[in-house]
Formats: sequence, C-alpha cells, structure tokens
Amino acid sequence: MPNMNLPGPKARAIVERDDQVISPSYPRDYPFVMEKGRGVEVWDVDGNRFLDFAAGIAVVSTGHSHPKVVKAIQDQADRFLHISSDFYHPLWVELGEKFDEIAPFTDDAVSFMTNSGAESVEGAIKLARYHTGRSVIISFLGAFHGRTMGAVTLTASKPIYHRGFFPLMNGVLHAPFPDPYRPILETAAGEDYGEAVVRYIEDQLLEHIAPPEEVAGIIVEPIQGEGGYIVPSTGFFPALRNLCDRYGILLIADEVQSGMGRTGKWWAIEHFGVEPDIVCAAKGIASGIPLGAVIAKKDIMSWPRGAHGNTYGGNPIACAASLATIDLIEEKYLDNARDTGEYLLDALAEIQTRHPETIGETRGVGLMVGAEFVKDQASKAPNERLRDKVIHETFRRGLLMLGCGKSVIRFAPPLSVSRAEIDEGLNIFEESLTVSEREDPVAA
Repeated sequence: MPNMNLPGPKARAIVERDDQVISPSYPRDYPFVMEKGRGVEVWDVDGNRFLDFAAGIAVVSTGHSHPKVVKAIQDQADRFLHISSDFYHPLWVELGEKFDEIAPFTDDAVSFMTNSGAESVEGAIKLARYHTGRSVIISFLGAFHGRTMGAVTLTASKPIYHRGFFPLMNGVLHAPFPDPYRPILETAAGEDYGEAVVRYIEDQLLEHIAPPEEVAGIIVEPIQGEGGYIVPSTGFFPALRNLCDRYGILLIADEVQSGMGRTGKWWAIEHFGVEPDIVCAAKGIASGIPLGAVIAKKDIMSWPRGAHGNTYGGNPIACAASLATIDLIEEKYLDNARDTGEYLLDALAEIQTRHPETIGETRGVGLMVGAEFVKDQASKAPNERLRDKVIHETFRRGLLMLGCGKSVIRFAPPLSVSRAEIDEGLNIFEESLTVSEREDPVAA
C-alpha cells in the first residue's frame, strides 16, 4: 500500500492554527485532522480514508457515529439538553439501573455519574476515604489513572505526568504491577508472580510504611492501559482480594479503559474471578459523549447529601448515548469483542513469527491487545524508536494507532470491528513494520 501525502494542505492549515490557540500539552503523535467517521473508518479534512485502531483511546466502542447512538442523542436533544444534578431526570435513573445490572459484583450497585475517567478516579478516592475513615491509597507502577491532582498522584507510568507538579497528593504508595513479561520481584518456590507482588505489598508496604488500618483502598487497572496493555499473572487478583478482605481495604477497579465490553466481558476484572468494591468507568461508556461513573456496592456509597457532587454528571445527552451504547454492546458487540479479539491475537502471533527479533511479545484480552517491540529477545530491552517509526508509518498508510508503555503499540479498534477490517489493518501494520525495520536497521 503506497504512502499517502500526509498531512494534506487543509490538515496543515488547521494544525498551524491549532498551534496558535490550543495548549501545547496535548500529546499529538502525528497530524491527523478528522472530518468524519463511520464505524471503524474515518476520513481527514483532505478526504483521506483511514482505519481507526485507536477508537479515540478505546472510547468509540460502537464505532464512529453509530446510527442508534446518534438517534438517541438527537431524540434527547429535542427534549432538553441539561438539567443540573440538583434535580432528577428519567434517563439518569435508567442508566443507574443498568449499571446495577451489569456491575461486576453481586451486591446492589449505586452510581455517581461523572464527566471523565479522571473524575471517576477522584470520586473513588474520596469515597474510599470517606467510607473507611482511612487515608492511604495504594496504586501500582505503570498505572495511569488520569491527570487531575489526585488521579495523577496515583499515576506512575511516565515522569512527564509529575514533572513540575510536586508536591502531589499525600498518602499514596506504589507497588510493582505483576507484569509476567518484565518481572522485577523474585518469586518463592511454586509462587505465582502475582502472589509475589501481593506478598510485597503486605510484607513491605504494610509492614514498613503504612499500617493496614490506615489504608483506605487499593486501586488497580485489571489490565494496564497506558502502562503497556499488560495482563497480570493469574494469581494476582485472588491474592489481592484476599489481602483486602483480611485488612478491611477496599478494592477499586479502574476500568476506564478496560471496561464496557472491551475485553469480551463487561469488565476486565471478571476474567480473574474476583469482585471489586468500587469500579471507575468512562471512555467506552457512551461512544464518545463525555461520561463516566463511580459504581460501588450500595453499602459503600455511604456519604451524605452534599458530600460530593458536580454540575454535568448524568447529563441527559450523555445518558441517552450511554443507554444506546450499552444496548448495542449487549446485543452483539460483547461477543464480537471476544471472538474478533481472539482472531486478532492469533493473527498477531503469526506476524510475530515473521519478526522474531523485534516483536518481543503480543498479549491482551478481547480487543485490548498490545504488541511490544524489543531490541533483542535476550535482553527484552524496549525499542521505543522502532515502535514510534511503525506508528508514523501506519499513519502514512491509512491506519491510526497509538503507543503505550515504553515500546508497545496498542490495538484497540471499536468493538464493532470486523475480521475483514482486522485483516486490512494488520496488513498495513506488518507492511509498516517491515519498512521500518529495513529503513532503520539501528532501530530494528
């Protein structure tokens, strides 16, 4: 597939205008300027077609501008656009009932509606502290929980997120994440690496730094997103749940990226056989309309009137979009994420055999899949330079992708993606990898 002449003149003009009036803090990797999207396909302002394997960072779960979601938004817009959270509206209640139905725990669920993933995390921090009367929160190295002050303190994936912002929120500790590909702790005989991580939390953090009676919650991404699409080893969550139960610590699942069907189940934590106490949701929850939620067991959502609130949470347009999104995921896209995700993983594993020195590992669940680039298989040294070249090359060939971790490319298309679209995207990906290896042997 030949390279496109990118960016085109219209895109260049908009990027130049953007430079004058928009914050430089946004991490744009390449100059894609969107005009329209349908399903997995998007077009830029110069008329170039792309496949979108980023889905707005796993946001447009039902594809771009799904007719059912658009119709739900239009119908609600004809009624009213906003009523503050000081009042009530039917869709807000209906959405809360739906979250109760799909929550990953058997207890009744109560929800606090937010506008983003970071706001959901901030709400979960406050709720955990209020309910337990404790203050310490434990997070994990490699975690990404957002960029607001509390959420960014929990985040530990890149130093750029902290640089210039100290002092951060007090009362936060970090433990290693149980990454089977890059373990940093030693395991005892017969011990799963995830169990070793939980042992570290108990023997080191709780023994030497924060007594367990001071720990309100442990927040964790069931599959790390920004940290590298890392699937934890199997013993981790059962051991972590056991630890939380023994010390009265709340287990908070940050499902902002991994939830809402992305892994072939409503919530990624369901793959690991444990129930959390609180869930943070956003991204794919409303197919691109800003919405998030803190979903908690009813007895945990115990704070009184006025203790927490917002203006736009439960916005009627967002609720309408979310209800339509949930219906679509339930009807067909949950199964598609599971089945197409298995197909994607198998196809990536085959590509890996043709690039054994540069693709260190392919991993993931459902349509949350990553390919990690290394300088060599023996050292597993991250190959960020090659990863970045491949991302830019796929853009020039009509495929939108995003990196994560030190040297990972994420495959996170809409849950509506077809096998034919997977094949087309993987062909572009492998062509781009082959070209990048050939043109820059140092990177390869």
